[in-house]
Amino acid sequence: MAATDTGRLLVPRRLSGSGPGLATPAAPQPAVPALWLVDTAEYRGYASRHAPGILDAQELAHAARFVRTADRDAYECAHVALRLLLGAYLGVAAREVVVERAPCAHCDEPHGRPVVPGGTPHFSLSHCEGLSLLAFATTPVGVDVEPVPDAAAVAEVADVLHPREAAELAGLPAAVRPSAFARVWTRKEAYLKGTGVGLSADPAADYVGAGPVPASPPGWTLYDVLAPEGHHAAVALADPSDDG
Repeated sequence: MAATDTGRLLVPRRLSGSGPGLATPAAPQPAVPALWLVDTAEYRGYASRHAPGILDAQELAHAARFVRTADRDAYECAHVALRLLLGAYLGVAAREVVVERAPCAHCDEPHGRPVVPGGTPHFSLSHCEGLSLLAFATTPVGVDVEPVPDAAAVAEVADVLHPREAAELAGLPAAVRPSAFARVWTRKEAYLKGTGVGLSADPAADYVGAGPVPASPPGWTLYDVLAPEGHHAAVALADPSDDG
């Protein structure tokens, strides 16, 4: 699938660009995830001021454990934005949003993907230093955003990919290999997060492709997401018949 664009969440009071106050974002449509890109540099002041009144005790404690300011900023921005958006979709205050864990795909214990009571909207969150990507959908969804790694990092971890993906990377010129690795890795992590297993599953088990067009696993559709320079991003969306 071709790259898909995102909404851009910079000032949370203008989620839909329709005036002051927290406007309700458009509801996700079947087969079309709603995507929001959060710029940490522009959003961190708001997130830092409002985190104590929006995040729950567990999230605040988690944020306080970060040693690096950049990591704490990224976490606060991502989770404040998530609660604001979920609150707007659900029609409740951000602080009142309840996030639970779905049953694990491996053992049925409650440590699967994050969910809200009632199941919808489905959502997923990914953040790296400087950026967060959030997705909301009517079926299970996963997202990932990553910086392009250096060549040494690619050489160290390329063998964890599906053999066909590793072969595709090996066939590329060295100069473009890091970007191609980030492309395949974000697709793979978005898919694994969407299924609820994350990286507890074997990354080599499923083929998502390292080329320009994602290869979607059965029951899922993968899209590359437009991301700022130096980054790649992807979203994985469960087909409606496979919603579960």
